[in-house]
Amino acid sequence: MNLKPIPADRLPELLRGMPKAELHMHIEGSLEPELIFALAQRNGVSIPYASVEDLRRAYAFTNLQSFLDIYYAGASVLLKEQDFYDMAWAYLQRAAAENVLRTEMFFDPQTHTARGVAMETVVNGLHRACVDAQAQLGVSAALILCFLRHLSEEEAFATLEQALPHRDKFIGIGLDSSEVGHPPEKFARVFARCRELGFHLVAHAGEEGPPAYVWTALDVLKVERVDHGVQSSKDAALMRRLAADRIPLTVCPLSNLKLCVFPDLAQHNLGALLDAGLVATVNSDDPAYFGGYLNENFVQTFAATGLTAQQAFQLADNSFVASFASAAQKQAWRERLQAHFAGF
Repeated sequence: MNLKPIPADRLPELLRGMPKAELHMHIEGSLEPELIFALAQRNGVSIPYASVEDLRRAYAFTNLQSFLDIYYAGASVLLKEQDFYDMAWAYLQRAAAENVLRTEMFFDPQTHTARGVAMETVVNGLHRACVDAQAQLGVSAALILCFLRHLSEEEAFATLEQALPHRDKFIGIGLDSSEVGHPPEKFARVFARCRELGFHLVAHAGEEGPPAYVWTALDVLKVERVDHGVQSSKDAALMRRLAADRIPLTVCPLSNLKLCVFPDLAQHNLGALLDAGLVATVNSDDPAYFGGYLNENFVQTFAATGLTAQQAFQLADNSFVASFASAAQKQAWRERLQAHFAGF
């Protein structure tokens, strides 16, 4: 779609209003301090912060690990099925308000089962919110179960077995948590099993880890999408591969800024990824912690980098193309996107 230039002052309105999909969002990372405190009170869990403000101030990270430490602490308030529902519902309402038509949410069952929370409690609460989102908000929502890569492959296998009785409630398998020192190939066997079972496969690679991790995510794990993948720009052969094979990257600009992957947003390589012909998308990762949901990622990144309306259209279109929805559903969403831009 060839677009006329749109004045910079109108871009935020275009970005906020355009239909889009979100493909890289950890549902536990949408847990706002207010809800953490409400659930702590409801469940009688003590947390080491005196107030909502005190907890917000603690959201100062220098790298992925310092973030993960507080992320796992926040998750400790999630104990009952209703807690998981309430967390997902809060995000889904916000997604609907931001014109997100499709969301594929990551969840980390090991974060909860390690605390004695049953797999079914986690999955049922999240899935019920997804069902209600379609019926009440018109948002198509699906779940992707992620293995924690700092744990062993044996533990990932055990998690998969626990989850299989609920396999109709999630569509894919992912890999997240501490990247450096935990290359994708550590999970080769369990991903092979998940592929046999017919799940969609994705993995975090090339956020803090090197381009080599993206290669093994593709060649060993055989993922269909790479989560983050921004370090791919350091390897010209990898960039050509990603472009030729149309492998989507789920890029998370504000997360990259907050975790010091880029020193400032103006230096982000999102534009370079698009220019190289990659199927890049914009996502919020852990929005409660990283200072912005999906629209904020778009608005701040475009303001900092000078990306255009044409690139906004491409990113939103890529998000639908890269989703695991049906071909007919993707086409319907892409037509809505074209209509939004044509009417703007």
